[in-house]
Amino acid sequence: MDPLTHTLLGASLGWVVFGRKLGRATAAGVAAAAGAAPDLDILIRSATDPLVAVEYHRHFTHALPLAPLGAAVVGGILALYRPWRERWRGHVGAVWGCALVAWVSHCLLDAATSYGTLLLWPLTDRRYGWDVVSVVDPVVTVALAVGLGVALARRQRAAAWAGLAVAAGYLALGAVQHGRAVEAQAVVAAARGHGPERIEVMPTLGNLVVWRALYEWEGKIYADRIRVGLAGETTVRAGWALARVGAGDLTAEERARDRRRSYARLAWFCEGWVARSPADATVLGDMRYSLSTEAFDPIWGIRFTAPGAAAEVAWVNRSRDRRISLGETWSEWMGRDARFVAVSGSGQSGAR
Repeated sequence: MDPLTHTLLGASLGWVVFGRKLGRATAAGVAAAAGAAPDLDILIRSATDPLVAVEYHRHFTHALPLAPLGAAVVGGILALYRPWRERWRGHVGAVWGCALVAWVSHCLLDAATSYGTLLLWPLTDRRYGWDVVSVVDPVVTVALAVGLGVALARRQRAAAWAGLAVAAGYLALGAVQHGRAVEAQAVVAAARGHGPERIEVMPTLGNLVVWRALYEWEGKIYADRIRVGLAGETTVRAGWALARVGAGDLTAEERARDRRRSYARLAWFCEGWVARSPADATVLGDMRYSLSTEAFDPIWGIRFTAPGAAAEVAWVNRSRDRRISLGETWSEWMGRDARFVAVSGSGQSGAR
């Protein structure tokens, strides 16, 4: 999730677990730093290989087996400041434990999103994404901010606990909603006469009501929007279908340029949800994320470059082009969008 949420989560956990032993300022400060530190992996880049940045974000810095080392590094860097080092004399283990709790919380919270996190590297390079919360969700952030703010201002440890409880409850609700959305997508696919080979359902930005649902069947990726309200019927807005792109579907020119296994690395990153952008067939896009709710318009992907270019692919990142219609979003959340129809009803299954 976003750096602010990670910082707040780390600080809240540091306060409630180590606040009495280390003092609230030390516990919250150390844990805030450790809670944010794993995302320093965004500094890993290559001028000649843009996929390096994609590969190493949420990589070894987010691996649980390496979390003890990460916590030690954070503690060691903070201890370079002499007043802190002297204050922590005799409590080095507690400082390390405080940093470790926050570091682990970062890894687990990121795994709760859909992006993909290498939780168990180097044991496996599997990308874990539990799809129970969006990468940005104000409910989690505000709950943690209010709880921690009250705890620090009024020295009330219970307030930080309350913020953590609300955030945890929200994530649990996300797991329930995710299960309901997966069931709905299976029903939608069955109504089309499809037997999905795999399904992935992800919350859309900042909510647990409207979900982006994908499934693969006979070489195509189908995308729909599923609305799972807290009450009432589940509805679907039929989306689009595009041919999934495999290694064998690359053009001769792309295969000739693919010296660094760029296609395979992209497919690993986006878990095989690769299709060509309808607007620009040279872009191999990550179908998990779309700029548009109307059609597949990839937020990011790769384009093979011309022979002789320093990098064999260009990373196409259009995240800044995202335009969110508050009116349309609110209509979807409230169940007022007429394009959504009951999953159990007729006519809901027509993907284009």
